[in-house]
Amino acid sequence: MSISSSNEAKWYVVHTYSGYENKVKTNLEKIIENRGISDLIMEVRVPVEKIIETNEAGVQKEVEVKIFPSYVLVKMIMTDETWHVVRNITGSTGFVGPGSRPVPLTDSEVEALGVETHKERSKFAKGDDVKITVGPMAGFTGKVDSISENGKKITVLASVFGRETPVELDATSVQIITE
Repeated sequence: MSISSSNEAKWYVVHTYSGYENKVKTNLEKIIENRGISDLIMEVRVPVEKIIETNEAGVQKEVEVKIFPSYVLVKMIMTDETWHVVRNITGSTGFVGPGSRPVPLTDSEVEALGVETHKERSKFAKGDDVKITVGPMAGFTGKVDSISENGKKITVLASVFGRETPVELDATSVQIITE
């Protein structure tokens, strides 16, 4: 079988036997280290969340619960070698996808699953003088009051009829005023 090789690492979903998620992760990490292929298989994750359980006595304790039981996420560059390594790990039943052809997760799926977060640096800073360029407030000016964590939304204190009015906008709807 020949897998088309791309130089871009993508996230793939690997199906495992029930309860083998951590064993697959550990074994895969050992093989990556032993073979020196960390440049091809970058990351292996078993998505978990922490929840607080309360027993009959009212005692609370924090426990980790697998978000996707029987699945492991692997960020890798797909080649014949990496396909073979992941496919043949004890406890793995194979990649998720039609037949024997693995299908990588799309960027929107990766984002929705919270597997990878991309922190973008905003070109704006709090206090910058800006001009609104798009929408019903186009032409108004103001100061940047806050910037969302991902840098995509900006709250501008726009001067409307002599009053500062907070307006939330897409970062693409605003430009810095340069004098």
